[in-house]
Amino acid sequence: MKREIARGLFLLGSLAIATVAVAAWQPPVMQVLSSAQFDAQCPIPRVAKVAIDAKPDHDLLLFMYGMKQGMRP
Repeated sequence: MKREIARGLFLLGSLAIATVAVAAWQPPVMQVLSSAQFDAQCPIPRVAKVAIDAKPDHDLLLFMYGMKQGMRP
């Protein structure tokens, strides 16, 4: 196959792909989403468990300080 033919086919293929991409492009639109549209798909469980507050471990600072001291030569 000659280079000119291959170059022409490549150009036609790339133009076809670009045309399909332009035809499929949908610009973002401003719209209001309502909960009625998403009844079938609930993003948050209706029975959500209450998260328990984590208590800080006061020994963690001592542990990290000890690890740093242990790294000294």
